Amino acid sequence: MKKQTRRTFIASAVVLTAGVATGMSLTTMEAKDKKQLAHHVFFWLKNRDSKEDLNKLLEGLRTLRKIETVRSLHIGVPASTELRPVVDASYSASELILFDDVEGQNVYQVHPIHEKFVKEYSHLWEKVIVYDSLDVE
Repeated sequence: MKKQTRRTFIASAVVLTAGVATGMSLTTMEAKDKKQLAHHVFFWLKNRDSKEDLNKLLEGLRTLRKIETVRSLHIGVPASTELRPVVDASYSASELILFDDVEGQNVYQVHPIHEKFVKEYSHLWEKVIVYDSLDVE
């Protein structure tokens, strides 16, 4: 084994530090290029007063958690918050899914679990509105 001198130790430390710094800057640059995507979907049931249809839709939405690109899934119904002119509580249920980036959402759209969800549950709703947004930070 080669004896390490102070000079070779310092040279190794400089190379290691430069490598770490370069790796960190590449990771930072990659993170700047990838923007998290929020996919918010609102559903209006055909039978708005049917608890059975709502529960069935919620059951279907829960299956979407299994898709590998889904980072976070929030499933909800209108909250009993103060009714104001800017609040739309006319929908029956919603889902909010976070993806790492647009590519993750693209995978989700054609994923067999998502396609099965649409095929098996779309008969329940009369209207769907989707809001997709990219992180600006």
